Amino acid sequence: MADWWYNHVTGEVEEGPQSLGSERDGPFATREEAARAPEIIAERARKWAAEDAAES
Repeated sequence: MADWWYNHVTGEVEEGPQSLGSERDGPFATREEAARAPEIIAERARKWAAEDAAES
């Protein structure tokens, strides 16, 4: 089973790590999840920021 990656430079989904590590986010379990990477990353950042704010 291959992992899926999102290349944030090209905006393309990759099957397996094809580009430089600094250019991609992942791994993701499915192609669809990798395609949603920018949204998923933004959701996680908001969650972490809220957690940090609650701890302060």
